[in-house]
Amino acid sequence: MRLRLALALGTLLLAATPTAATAAPARPLDRAGALLADGIAVDGTGTVASDGTVTLSGTYRCVDDSAGTVFVSSSLVRQDRSTGIGGTRAVCDGRVRAWSHSGVVEEPLRRAGAAHVRAALMQLVPGPMGLPVPGVRATEEADVELGPRA
Repeated sequence: MRLRLALALGTLLLAATPTAATAAPARPLDRAGALLADGIAVDGTGTVASDGTVTLSGTYRCVDDSAGTVFVSSSLVRQDRSTGIGGTRAVCDGRVRAWSHSGVVEEPLRRAGAAHVRAALMQLVPGPMGLPVPGVRATEEADVELGPRA
């Protein structure tokens, strides 16, 4: 139950995340081009199945989860509507890893074509009264093209 609550809170927080202009960079690099810290990226394409299942994907890097559990979350945005597509637990070993989320969405979000995706690395940290609260470690916003699933 706490996990569902945390993911729901993370999705709400992600929906209120600042625009790409103020969001953290997807892949923080040093001058030599090496990854420095946490980051998340969104693939430029996704799929929509005939039943309305949208699949989004990308990569992330998480360095350390000693302060609390870390999740990858994603949401799909079209016009003034958005919906959470999914969330998975991140592996924080410093390696670049792939993520993929699928979820059934309603019209007008389920059609093929241009869309916008928000993704985030969220960490559960102890909050008031001992309940975990989400904190954002990295965010990414990207325009994607949703195509029909083969």
